[in-house]
Amino acid sequence: MSEDNLEITSEEDDLFEHYRIVADKGQGLIRLDKYLSLHVANASRTKIQNGIEAEAVKVNGQPTKASYKVKPLDVITLSLPQPPRDNEIIPENLTLDIIYEDDVLLIVNKPTGMVVHPAFGNWTGTLINGLVYHFQQLPTGRNGEGRPGLVHRIDKDTSGLLVIAKTEFAMTFLAKQFSDHSIERTYYALIWGEPKQEQGTITGNIGRSAKDRRVMDIFEDGSQGKHAVTHYKVVKPLRYVSLIQCNLETGRTHQIRAHMQHIGHPIFNDTVYGGDKILRGTSSGSYKSMVENCFTLLPGQALHAKSLGFIHPSTRQWIQFDTDLPPNFTAILEKWENYVNYQ
Repeated sequence: MSEDNLEITSEEDDLFEHYRIVADKGQGLIRLDKYLSLHVANASRTKIQNGIEAEAVKVNGQPTKASYKVKPLDVITLSLPQPPRDNEIIPENLTLDIIYEDDVLLIVNKPTGMVVHPAFGNWTGTLINGLVYHFQQLPTGRNGEGRPGLVHRIDKDTSGLLVIAKTEFAMTFLAKQFSDHSIERTYYALIWGEPKQEQGTITGNIGRSAKDRRVMDIFEDGSQGKHAVTHYKVVKPLRYVSLIQCNLETGRTHQIRAHMQHIGHPIFNDTVYGGDKILRGTSSGSYKSMVENCFTLLPGQALHAKSLGFIHPSTRQWIQFDTDLPPNFTAILEKWENYVNYQ
């Protein structure tokens, strides 16, 4: 048997284990669920069966049933939530903006400044700490490292919608949609400048910078990183800045932030990608004061995960959620609109 496991392909994918298994030439006939429970570490037969039902397991590129008999040289691929470890997550009674909840999932509107999951330097006050308090039985994400029910993420200083799975099956079912790029995600961003085209597509591999591991670089030649595609359109041009809508085909780390910086339009007040200084207009007078006031009003990059659509794990119907821009985002937009209109 040969295996190429844990091949990380997106920001969301590192919440899951990815396997590619080729059955031996002499493999005898055996049920698929039993075969995988023997060959995948820390995966129970129930967990395997959930993955098969969610079509997160494929044999020779096709979803199949748990009763399928594995044959010699069958190629089996699967994506399953990472197994738990005994790391403690501290439940905290945090204020959470839960805009929808049912038996298998919930949708939360995360504020700017809230870290999604506990990690070094942020063991408390995270979204996951609040969710554990809200619902003690959420399934555990990667290795129990503070990510129960977490299917995808957004950055600390990005606001907006996240879907949280409440059962292991829902977690696997939703993860497959992210992997297939069938989840519909719309972001709003305020960027520096006005793009030459009112709408366009940015394509460029994204990978970590060799100079600074906090930063993602773009590799247009495809020599490094992972394939990434961002579609954008201008919603409101404001001479010095523009409100844009972005739709993602892929979910790479810092994708919108890195792509917009790459085309010369960093997100407003993005401290990592150079948007936290005046990049258009004068650097003095009332204009400078207005911009600095906007920086103060919005303590992070002007990026909001506005809408989220996907197929529900239980009903198998398409559901869509939308949220307004946060008040501080709206406030700086109004300041820019007033400045452009009355100067």
